[in-house]
Amino acid sequence: MSRHKLVKTMNLDDELDDYDGEGYNDSEPDEETGLTAEDKEQLRLGTIKVRNVLGQDFETTDKDIEDSLWYYFYDVDKTVNYLIDQKNRSHHKAKKAPGPGPGKAKGGKMDQTSDFKVHCTGSITAKDFFHDCPWLKIPHERRGEILIEPLYPQGRLLGGSSSSGEPKVSKLAALAAARRKKENEQTGCRPSSHSSVTLLDKLSKKPQNETHRDAKELHNLEETKPDNTGTRSYRNINRRNKSPPKSITILEESNATSKATATQEERQPSYIVPAASPSPFAKIMLGVLQDTTSSSFVSLGVVDLNFPDLTQTNSSSNAFAGPSPDDVVTNAQNSSKVNKTKKKASQPSDGDKDVNGLMKEVHNLGLKEEPKPKSKNLDVLAEYENSKTKNTANFVVIGHVDAGKSTLMGRLLYDLKVVDQRTIDRYRKEAEKLGKSSFALAWVLDQGTEERNRGVTIDIAMNRFETSSTRFTILDAPGHRDFIPNMIAGASQADFAVLVIDASTGNFESGLKGQTKEHVLLVRSMGVQRVVVAVNKLDTMDWSHDRFEEIHQQVRAFLTTAGFQSKNIGFVPCSGLTGENVTRRSENSQATWYDGPLLVDQLESSDPVTRALDKPLRLTITDVFRGGVQNPLSISGRLASGSIQIGDTVLAMPSGERATVKGVEVDNEPADWAVAGQNVNLHLTDIEQKHLKPGDVICPPSSPVQNISSFSVKILAFDHLTPMHVEVHKGRLQVPGRITQLVAVLGKGTGAVMGKKRPRLVQPGSVARVVVEVEAAVPLEAPERVVLRAGGETVAAGLLE
Repeated sequence: MSRHKLVKTMNLDDELDDYDGEGYNDSEPDEETGLTAEDKEQLRLGTIKVRNVLGQDFETTDKDIEDSLWYYFYDVDKTVNYLIDQKNRSHHKAKKAPGPGPGKAKGGKMDQTSDFKVHCTGSITAKDFFHDCPWLKIPHERRGEILIEPLYPQGRLLGGSSSSGEPKVSKLAALAAARRKKENEQTGCRPSSHSSVTLLDKLSKKPQNETHRDAKELHNLEETKPDNTGTRSYRNINRRNKSPPKSITILEESNATSKATATQEERQPSYIVPAASPSPFAKIMLGVLQDTTSSSFVSLGVVDLNFPDLTQTNSSSNAFAGPSPDDVVTNAQNSSKVNKTKKKASQPSDGDKDVNGLMKEVHNLGLKEEPKPKSKNLDVLAEYENSKTKNTANFVVIGHVDAGKSTLMGRLLYDLKVVDQRTIDRYRKEAEKLGKSSFALAWVLDQGTEERNRGVTIDIAMNRFETSSTRFTILDAPGHRDFIPNMIAGASQADFAVLVIDASTGNFESGLKGQTKEHVLLVRSMGVQRVVVAVNKLDTMDWSHDRFEEIHQQVRAFLTTAGFQSKNIGFVPCSGLTGENVTRRSENSQATWYDGPLLVDQLESSDPVTRALDKPLRLTITDVFRGGVQNPLSISGRLASGSIQIGDTVLAMPSGERATVKGVEVDNEPADWAVAGQNVNLHLTDIEQKHLKPGDVICPPSSPVQNISSFSVKILAFDHLTPMHVEVHKGRLQVPGRITQLVAVLGKGTGAVMGKKRPRLVQPGSVARVVVEVEAAVPLEAPERVVLRAGGETVAAGLLE
């Protein structure tokens, strides 16, 4: 039993009963003071030490010393410093406050009969308010002067002065002043009123009657006299309430002394603070206030603030009644474009020319829309019939884990000169560093870092090679049971399969009961009808003919039971590591008993698969990627039916978004069109990447695939089936679902209903019709093939009805 389980099963009550408390606290504390004898002894010794340090003249009690020692954990030094500091503070407070403060009795307690109020004696200046702040008590000799430089240069010459006493003006400033004066005098030679610069100048200029109005307001302010309450006069702002409210006093005086002081300060003349005229921004946003005969303010006793009534509406000065400055500039630019052919009354200024030129350059810098690709309107079927291209075939490599699938395919590519010797040497050198020198050929297909470190294939590895008559595409499927979904994606694109068997003792038997069996059932369920069995690693068995015959009989019987016909099954004894019987005949004397076709000959003997060229376009996306700078969005997959060419408009399901085909690549080579059975890369435009994902279907808008969430499927059961949760797989599509109904059990040969309807259980090996519901609608249509998995195991596979 582990230590954690012992602690978990421990009985705490028994352990506490057995504990007698020895060694934790030998002495009991005093009931009155809560101190043990040891604590009292330490306090007594500490008090003596503190008294010796402080001396007899220091006045303090033993209780204070003991409290300090208890607080500082019997630290004598800290206790002495604390007592001295407390003594100094109490002495300083006694000097600072010799008598009782206001509102307190002689005993130091607050007088309960007096009101706790703060009395204000008239207007308080900022200096009086902050008189007790420490930063205002700086000696005069330590104070510095802050020099604030002007925000803009004054435009005068440095040094000297004129005889008249006025500062000299630079030539540039004088020239600018003369130019402004000349522009004001010449009213007939102004630039066009439609130019943007002129209109912006009009917005920034002040109305002519504004200067007289400001002078009048300032005169009214100077004539205003302070009233008896000591409030100040301000500019009158029009509000809803025409009569100004009374001043609001914060606190009222409570005794005769404070009233007398307030009366004296109220008699002092109040200062009149003139208000500046509104800024141009305020005029634009709030409008120009017409009525200045009344004033609205709030008096707080210390500071009086002006608050204009922003809710007051004035139809005559509504800032948003007319066009905005941006609208004015835009209208001016549009009118200038319309009237550019007409002769202008006056020539525009240099500033207008610069602005117009700049606007034209900015307009020319605008991004131009890329023209949509134009279709050549080719007859794709006629082009395909007239083209003399090789037959194309995809085959998936299946088998148990560590059967040598990737090594066998790497040897095939190396012998066919698809991979050069230099690449193999580099792979072998890198594999030796990891202690896996025999994996050099497998690395031809396993390109991922994780795959090379773990020594297993994780995802589908694709590669291509050609023979004299056929162009093949290899789909190397992972053999580990954790990556069965990737194997299903590869099998859905295959025309036939290559089953790799490990001939070594023990590995063949374990593989036939493991992933070899599951892979064979899956490829047959996905529609694969031909299989080539490569009996690999037979060199480790000294090319034993008896071992080959034993494997041949067991595997052929199993494949026939799974549904493969005998004429579509082929066997080849080979060695992927040495390359014997792959592309060349074995020279070993022990292998002379085999004189059949080589592995590459078995591949070439496969009959071409009939293509659905006349059916609507169907392409299941296997990957979404960036095809380059000119092709930011690309997809890859195999055309299941139909054809496609550049310029076609396609529909992505289940998103329902349309896209335009910008480019087509067949086997990574540019092309104008593609037909069913070919592996293509499509470069799309007019669609966002979020609307595309692996498993989606590309179809024409005229014949779209319907999105369904419930469907009936005729399945072959690999395990016991009940209404249960499953995962639906179709190529790269993977969606959770549930078997909601077992409709009936069917006969394998006739398809007729056998027994009673709606059975409660479907036995393994039986054919049944079930209803499946998925969580989200997916693009599926009959007669597509789907695989049902549950708990990491394949439970059924079949056809949609």
